[in-house]
Amino acid sequence: MYSVAGLALSGMMFLTVADVLLRAFRRPIVGTYELVGLLGAVVIGFAIPQTSRLNGHVYMDFLTGKFSPQWSRILHFITRTIAIFVFVIIGWNLWLLGDDFKKMGEVTLTLQVPLYPIPYGIAVCCFIECLVLFVDMLAPRKDDGEQ
Repeated sequence: MYSVAGLALSGMMFLTVADVLLRAFRRPIVGTYELVGLLGAVVIGFAIPQTSRLNGHVYMDFLTGKFSPQWSRILHFITRTIAIFVFVIIGWNLWLLGDDFKKMGEVTLTLQVPLYPIPYGIAVCCFIECLVLFVDMLAPRKDDGEQ
């Protein structure tokens, strides 16, 4: 999944650079805006589980760092439980959005690319994020005072 996100990010970069260069010759790439938007969604969705697994997100622990190890574990459990609940809701709603896009035949305006695979893919990523959070919640922690 992380590789898919990386490929999508590279694609966004190359497409944007090529479009800017070709605009100098009055030959812009048609649909660049649409493709960059779709690839941006793929980058974000597919990077979330791996970023969580690697603890790559930002922690604001100036308050929670003062808690005892027991309270730190309790807070860790509560926040992961809430996050799992939120990602289940997000994933479910994205799946329903994908169903709607597929039924209605929604496509991008310029290139006519079907939209439904994007919400389906990100929904799967959200469900995988739930598994990552669940494993993180149950895994023993290196230092109970830090995350």
